[in-house]
Amino acid sequence: MFVSYKWLQDYVDLSGVTADELAEKITKSGIEVEGVDVLNEGITGVVVGHVVERVQHPNADKLSKCQVDIGQGEPVQIICGAPNVAQGQKVAVATVGAVLPGNFKIKKAKLRGEESNGMICSLTELGMEAKIVPKEYSEGIFVFPQDAEVGADAIALLNRNDEVLELGLTPNRADCLSMLGVAYEVAAILGRDVKLPEIDLQPVNEKAANLITVKVEANEDNPLYAAKVIKNVKIGPAPLWMQTRLMSAGIRPHNNVVDITNYILLEYGQPLHAFDYDRLGSKEILVRRAHDGEKFTTLDDVERTLTTDHLVITNGTEPVALAGVMGGANSEVTSDTTTVLLEAAYFTGGTVRKASKDHGLRSEASARFEKGVDPNRVRAAGERAAYLIAKYAGGEVLEGASEVDTLTVEPAVVSITLEKINTVIGTNLTVAEVEAIFKRLQFAVTSEDETITVTAPTRRGDIKIEEDLIEEVARLYGYDNIPKTLPIGSATPGKLSDYQEKRRIVRQYLEGAGLYQAVTYSLTSEEKAAQFALEKRDFIRLAMPMSEDRSILRLSIMPQLLEVLKYNSARQNDSLAVYETGAVFLANGNEVLPEEQEHLAGAITGLWHSHSWQGEKKAVDFYVLKGILEGLFAKLGLTDSVTYVQAKVDNMHPGRTAEIHLNGERIGFVGQVHPTMQKELDLKDTYVFELSLKAILEEATAPLRYTGIPRFPSITRDIALVVDKETVAGVLKDIIQTAGGKLLKEVSVFDLYEGERMEEGKKSIAYSLKYMDPERTLTDEEVTKVHTQVLDALKNQAGAVLRG
Repeated sequence: MFVSYKWLQDYVDLSGVTADELAEKITKSGIEVEGVDVLNEGITGVVVGHVVERVQHPNADKLSKCQVDIGQGEPVQIICGAPNVAQGQKVAVATVGAVLPGNFKIKKAKLRGEESNGMICSLTELGMEAKIVPKEYSEGIFVFPQDAEVGADAIALLNRNDEVLELGLTPNRADCLSMLGVAYEVAAILGRDVKLPEIDLQPVNEKAANLITVKVEANEDNPLYAAKVIKNVKIGPAPLWMQTRLMSAGIRPHNNVVDITNYILLEYGQPLHAFDYDRLGSKEILVRRAHDGEKFTTLDDVERTLTTDHLVITNGTEPVALAGVMGGANSEVTSDTTTVLLEAAYFTGGTVRKASKDHGLRSEASARFEKGVDPNRVRAAGERAAYLIAKYAGGEVLEGASEVDTLTVEPAVVSITLEKINTVIGTNLTVAEVEAIFKRLQFAVTSEDETITVTAPTRRGDIKIEEDLIEEVARLYGYDNIPKTLPIGSATPGKLSDYQEKRRIVRQYLEGAGLYQAVTYSLTSEEKAAQFALEKRDFIRLAMPMSEDRSILRLSIMPQLLEVLKYNSARQNDSLAVYETGAVFLANGNEVLPEEQEHLAGAITGLWHSHSWQGEKKAVDFYVLKGILEGLFAKLGLTDSVTYVQAKVDNMHPGRTAEIHLNGERIGFVGQVHPTMQKELDLKDTYVFELSLKAILEEATAPLRYTGIPRFPSITRDIALVVDKETVAGVLKDIIQTAGGKLLKEVSVFDLYEGERMEEGKKSIAYSLKYMDPERTLTDEEVTKVHTQVLDALKNQAGAVLRG
């Protein structure tokens, strides 16, 4: 919002406060002033001149030789290249010695042999942007009204001896999108009164309702619509002071009627629209939703295709305006207009925002409707505009207005205790001091037993809850005046949650084991999306993917980790161990958001370690990776809860892959990548795992307990069992542990044989069994008894016999 310092003085006394000082006070009160623009900065020596004579330059077709009276005796000769310069005009003249923007100094000169003593200026040469210059002067010099005094300060007449404050408003402060709103704010800051604009309507003895009727079908979108009629208007330029104020605010002047509606938009924050009554084609205004596919040409001569989401103003049949956004070319006020229909309405923000967005039409009007206008200013704005049209366009305002009003306006009433205000801000204000602050804001306020009740005016739609009142008190009391105090109350030390702490343990352990952390894309291709997935779900496809390779949300981390190995291997880094913790995304149907699960995945390839000085190399294998996982589960206290079950998994080696179960539930897999895929990726033997990290970290574990070192010796017995080749070592181990009872403390495999002298279809597996009682020394007889039970169980349940 651009706020003219001089214009603001029409509504609030700014004596004793410069523009820079005012900007600082406004900023300290909570609304940032992004800058103060001095409009006449660097400009001197520009006066009003009268073109006494204009003739063609004798040596140039596009130059004019002008005799110009600048109020200093004899006229001076000035050569001018503007196409619209003419005898009798009042123009802006930069005299010899004047300085224009950009430190451009005016000197005596000769142009094509003719002397020139100054320069007749256009508005752009005086520092105005071309986009705000009136169209009739955009290609030439500016012409003052004939009552302009010769020799007067042209910069002052153009209102360039002004300073403009640029307010950086937050969305909740829509009240300051108007000069009156800023005036209320400044008056509260300075403790001064607000002077409202003059409205002195003298309507003629004819009712507006006789010329126009109003009907609203979409009352929810347009609860208030008022139409006034002004007859016998004379279209022409607006007063110079009004044009310059509009230009200072960044709005290009058009004609007196349109400029007045724009002026009221800036003054009241209420958008208005003027129709040419005679071009409406009817005596009816109907506000409705547009028909789907309905065509409408706006003021910018662009044909728009409407939908039922858009609100339109019609003449009963066809649209004449897109409500709250832009008027139509079919009812535009032109130089031939004599009767004006003035619209003052309240449109809901959502409806206007939808139309503005759909058609790419961002206007000053739509911006204000979107953020919310003051419903109690709608009629006043219309009255003020009608008064100005009558005054500056010679119009006759008809009595009353034709309107539809279903708008219910309830000001916000909020109560708060003095104790809460002082507690939050950290002050010791009294009830009287708080009441005084709200009265400066022109809020109605009452108090009883230190409970303060505030009724906020409708212009302040941001006041709704107690915290809003606290903010108003704090900013007007002055943030600089709030005493510095230390926080009072108990503090809770921050810490990681159990989940976060365990996740950190996982990362620290894996990095300590020699794995590097990788971070890969969550997006993949359709071809890779289903690979290695722990749970098969439908794909979640992006609506606008950046490429087909990044079009699907991943179901597994593994394809991306294998890409990491492939990338490194292609660059001679063929021994690598990496891991990643990240999210996978599981679809839950079209109407439900996808489920996001955290997974842990790892991959190793090449050599696990290489000691060249010892001539020792160790290639990665299944047991290297399984050992890393077992160490991780031990670190998390899950050793007794995790089991490994031989399984077949897509894209994995059929004989070197196991599923990982937690308390009997499958949570992941570990094993070697299928040789075919290894070949496609140009990788050596590669072993991988992927787990549901959420399942692991949310598993409850018992507190760690320590036991003393055994005081009694243990007895070890080794057995070699001959079993069928299909028999799994883990099954035999379970049988041994169950049969061994409480005396059997450890069971471990130490040999597997499938060579010569072994019966076809058979294999030999050797186990080491450790027996011990922590309370006493076992006898051979006791151990033999239990050991015999183990052998019998192996024979009966698995058909295992001792190898001879």
